[in-house]
Amino acid sequence: MAIVKPFCAVRPAPLYASRVAALPYDVYDRREAREAVKDHPLSFLNIDRPETQFAPDTDMYDERVYRRATDMLREQIQNGIYRKDSEPGYYIYELTMNGRTQTGIVACCSIDDYESGVIRRHENTREEKEQDRIRHVDALNAQTGPIFLAYRREESIRRQTEAAKQYPPVCRFTTDDGITHAVWRISKKEAVAALQEAFSRIPHTYIADGHHRAASAVKVGQKRRLAHPEYTGEEAFNFFLSVLFPDDQLAIFPYNRVVRDLNGLSPTAFLDAVGDHFSVEPSPVPVSPRSKGTFGLFLEGRWYTLAIRSQYLTPDPVDGLDVSLLQNHLLAPILDIQDPRTDPRIDFVGGIRGLKELERRVGTDMAAAFSMYPTSMEELFSVADAGLLMPPKSTWFEPKLRSGLFLHLI
Repeated sequence: MAIVKPFCAVRPAPLYASRVAALPYDVYDRREAREAVKDHPLSFLNIDRPETQFAPDTDMYDERVYRRATDMLREQIQNGIYRKDSEPGYYIYELTMNGRTQTGIVACCSIDDYESGVIRRHENTREEKEQDRIRHVDALNAQTGPIFLAYRREESIRRQTEAAKQYPPVCRFTTDDGITHAVWRISKKEAVAALQEAFSRIPHTYIADGHHRAASAVKVGQKRRLAHPEYTGEEAFNFFLSVLFPDDQLAIFPYNRVVRDLNGLSPTAFLDAVGDHFSVEPSPVPVSPRSKGTFGLFLEGRWYTLAIRSQYLTPDPVDGLDVSLLQNHLLAPILDIQDPRTDPRIDFVGGIRGLKELERRVGTDMAAAFSMYPTSMEELFSVADAGLLMPPKSTWFEPKLRSGLFLHLI
């Protein structure tokens, strides 16, 4: 059963919360990060991406970069931007986007649960991406980017969450993208104990977003266990910062695909080849797929609706995903894109950007675009429960959790 532990968060004073909150470090490339921190000295992105404080040609993995992050965090704590709660508790983190609200519990989860499979995963991680966050967490002695976890809806957790939200939040603000963020603290011992007991009945939690942050936090914990062989298991480094959401409140957006060329085929020959495994129908309007097994194709200024032929559908939890159907029956056999993780001829566009972005890409640097039907939460759970992995870029979650609102000192 899941260990979901209360903790003493380091968090911004309410006056500063809106100025501190920042999108996750990995949604920016290096140039974008530098632009994002301009005129925003309190944005947590300054600490999350400390290379922004150096000349553009500085090695972003230089030891000085991580030391600068440590110094900035220490300065902000000393200056009262951040404060540490004196007693352990849980925190409620509510995000509202376009009228839809999702409410999570901020807590610490166990690295042992991660290693034993109580916390389930659906993506592989890359060592080089882990190393940066390992060094960042190690230097700061803090986890700063919460792992986005999901769990199957539990009524008692919902009731306790709603009861806590009847009180005024400790902070509420709306970011430039129109998303409203609100935070409550649960600190009464009876409420903390009841929530901890309710989570202990959850058999599994699932990483929705943040696989690299989770793997990095676990590896730092393992490293510190080796350095402290007398550890008891209760030390802070045995746990990592998380926000846990019930599955029925989450929305997965599609993760669309764009391809650079047609592998030497003319548009007509390409459409003929696609027709072997898909029905192909011209569409007078942009295609946002409405059902599983259907896809939009934008090619030479025209939209088409593709539907996988029924004989190619499969109940396999991975091969039956729409991203797999497109990969296995079109991208690989027709366009010779065998490994979408590494092939430079394919790129991925989060569904939050809309169909206009697909049209723009085809009008600039790409030959064709595919709009997708989103992966469902139940599909994500099925893949993780089977101990399998999803293809790359299978899910896009919105809204994104902000970094800097909760820090866990280790």
